[in-house]
Amino acid sequence: MATETTAHPVEQAVSWGGGVSPFGVSWQKLMMWIFVLSDAFIFGSFLVSYATTRTSIGTWVDTGKVFALHIAGAEIPLLLIAIMTFILVSSSGTMALAVANAYERKKRETIRYLMLTMFLGLTFVGCQVYEWTHLIVDYGVRPWWNPFGPPQFGAYFFTLTGFHGLHVLSGVVYLGVIARQVARGVYDRRGSYANVEIAGLYWHFVDLVWVFIFTMFYLF
Repeated sequence: MATETTAHPVEQAVSWGGGVSPFGVSWQKLMMWIFVLSDAFIFGSFLVSYATTRTSIGTWVDTGKVFALHIAGAEIPLLLIAIMTFILVSSSGTMALAVANAYERKKRETIRYLMLTMFLGLTFVGCQVYEWTHLIVDYGVRPWWNPFGPPQFGAYFFTLTGFHGLHVLSGVVYLGVIARQVARGVYDRRGSYANVEIAGLYWHFVDLVWVFIFTMFYLF
């Protein structure tokens, strides 16, 4: 009597000893992704709360007038905000160039584009300082009161733009640290410029968040 033998595949147990990431990325990049995702939930919660309040109230502040610039007697709605958006979106391009040059081990070019990104970030923050000063000093806007309409406007304005501005300023400091390490040859000795890319992940996230804030708060 013939005996059939069925071959069963043998599963090999794969254990992770902590030396190599199971996701195929370095632990630094993995931690940055976790931070970005968790931060996205925070910004998302703010924006959902704003959208809910905005739609439930019905009448809202005319942001086109509030954030207009007066040039040569003409009122141009949202001009400053458009300039700020252009500056921050442009900084994403310079950050991408910094990462591209970093992987080609072009130290001088990497530093140049990191510094340019920092300059654009500081310019954005400077515009935001002007915006805050204008509303606080000239119009008396407070988180609990404003002369334009619903009191919630001030609370959401300072929360959304302030929290985002803090991220931009923190990003400028972060890029400064990275640029200093590039200049000192730290990544040349390590044989990897991966930290420049990781910093780029943070910066692109900050830029993307601003696009949502610009769309929902200023245009919605």
